[in-house]
Amino acid sequence: MTTPVRITDWIAKKTRSEKIAVLTAYDATMAGLLDQSGVDALLVGDSLGMVILGEETTIPVTMAMMIHHTRAVAKGAQRALVVADLPFLSYQATPEQALRDAGRLIQEGGAAAVKMEGGAPIAPTVARIVEAGIPVMGHIGLTPQAVHRMGGYRRAGKTEVQARQLMEDAQALAQAGAFAIVLECIPPELAQTITAALTIPTIGIGSGPDCDGQVLVSYDAFGLYPSVPSFVKRYARLGETLVAAAKEYVEDVREGRFPPCPPH
Repeated sequence: MTTPVRITDWIAKKTRSEKIAVLTAYDATMAGLLDQSGVDALLVGDSLGMVILGEETTIPVTMAMMIHHTRAVAKGAQRALVVADLPFLSYQATPEQALRDAGRLIQEGGAAAVKMEGGAPIAPTVARIVEAGIPVMGHIGLTPQAVHRMGGYRRAGKTEVQARQLMEDAQALAQAGAFAIVLECIPPELAQTITAALTIPTIGIGSGPDCDGQVLVSYDAFGLYPSVPSFVKRYARLGETLVAAAKEYVEDVREGRFPPCPPH
């Protein structure tokens, strides 16, 4: 029987200096395939707005969309920890609203934990959700839901003031009970400093090699999305393979080679 990955396993990995591997997933089929790799967690990211729905940002993603995709991933994953993003405006209004929406991702979506963007200002909300028994992963640095306020997808923490604020944000989230924090697009030296200062794991994306783990959008990592950030390593070119296979199918149909004639 497959033993599911738990929150406590992440803490143990940090203690043993073992890296944590995270990938995104948005449907049951992909979740089942990625689960076989031994990945520690599958993040149902609001990045689905861009890579699945064709939006320019994550902002149009709704709770209904997140529940729909989270439920699919939870059905496909047998081992990996399933973490789901709380989408834009699902937790910013009041702690009570945030608790209700986090609960929906757990109860209706089947997630094991939720992820929230923001630092010290949302720490009280994180604490409220954690007190209710729902694990929370934080997310600081480049926060895509704040793309308009940030003036685009910009690297964070470049100045001394910004770096100090990010450290304070990380510590506030940890004190509020977050079990891990995503560090997105911050200087590697700052990511290393934050990682060393915390007892909970940090998961990097575009923040260097010294975080406790790494996360990538699976469509970027496996060549299914046309353009990727500079820090991404493409482990496969599945998009090219899919197009070639589809072309072969189209040609077979047009030339009468498919379906094959049954044996007499």
